[in-house]
Amino acid sequence: MRKLTIAEALREAIAEEMRRDEKVFCIGEDIGIEGGFGGAFTVTLGLSDEFGHERILDTPISELGTTGIAVGAALMGMRPIADLQYGDFIFLAMDQLINNATKLRYMSGGKLKVPMVMRIPVGASLRGAQHAQSVESYLVHAAGLKVVCPSTAYDAKGLLKTAVRDDNPVMVFEHKLLYGAKGRKEGMDARGEVPPEEYLIPFGVAKVVREGGDVTIVATLRMVYEAILAAEELKRASISVEIIDPRTLVPFDWETLFNSLKKTGRLVIVHEDNLTGGWGAEVAARVADEAIDLLDAPIKRVCSYDTPVPFSPPMENFWVPGRERIVKTVKELFSS
Repeated sequence: MRKLTIAEALREAIAEEMRRDEKVFCIGEDIGIEGGFGGAFTVTLGLSDEFGHERILDTPISELGTTGIAVGAALMGMRPIADLQYGDFIFLAMDQLINNATKLRYMSGGKLKVPMVMRIPVGASLRGAQHAQSVESYLVHAAGLKVVCPSTAYDAKGLLKTAVRDDNPVMVFEHKLLYGAKGRKEGMDARGEVPPEEYLIPFGVAKVVREGGDVTIVATLRMVYEAILAAEELKRASISVEIIDPRTLVPFDWETLFNSLKKTGRLVIVHEDNLTGGWGAEVAARVADEAIDLLDAPIKRVCSYDTPVPFSPPMENFWVPGRERIVKTVKELFSS
């Protein structure tokens, strides 16, 4: 088994799928230019050397145009992987995504397929309010999209390969601080063992990152690592934490979550996104609607505050949820 970063695992997944199927190609800004970095976060670095610029297509700075090309190509039988430099720019592409990609298969009674993937970097990383948002919840709301959130290299590769082979549009969210994480920050080693042989990870199957019996924490992307750090601290307070990484928000693995709540009776949802209207609100609502009898305490959410992402590093650190807030919230469940 080899240890890869998430960026390396994504690059390997793309290369394998392009070798397997000549209909797969990449499209995006600066993804294949000579002397470039392989997109904003190195994921496509070197791929143009193997596959050429006919399959690693650099585009002008036009997210709407890139997305429209991807939708049109998918409708014609190709399998595009569109690279969005920053998740914040997705709002420029929303007409193509929401009015075309999500609806055409439904409107055609299944006759049309839209097998496109969009890779979307998200998360605060000292880049300011217009390059730091976590926009997953906007697309969770859009019926017809599948939403993927890998937090490890193993998951990144297996989920992306599954996404490329899906006949529906799939949004793959990737946290900017996890691309090349090699343990330089406490608790942020996102490298993982990735087998050389091919594997796929099915959508709608959550991963139990840590087993426990007192409280369930549901978290994605960077927040998985903050939850792990919090769980270690809570262990010293004799609180046993179970951590669930959904891996895909659409489809969501409700069975794994409900089974966990049968053991713990307590739920804390953690995401790096504004509190109001985040995907955690939908999880809380569904649990309240379908599994309220499993709970021994109120559902709690640990989220970013309802403001734009601050540019000041100390303020950004305050704004992003961390282990301290998670620990405090969990302890409150046992003090009431």
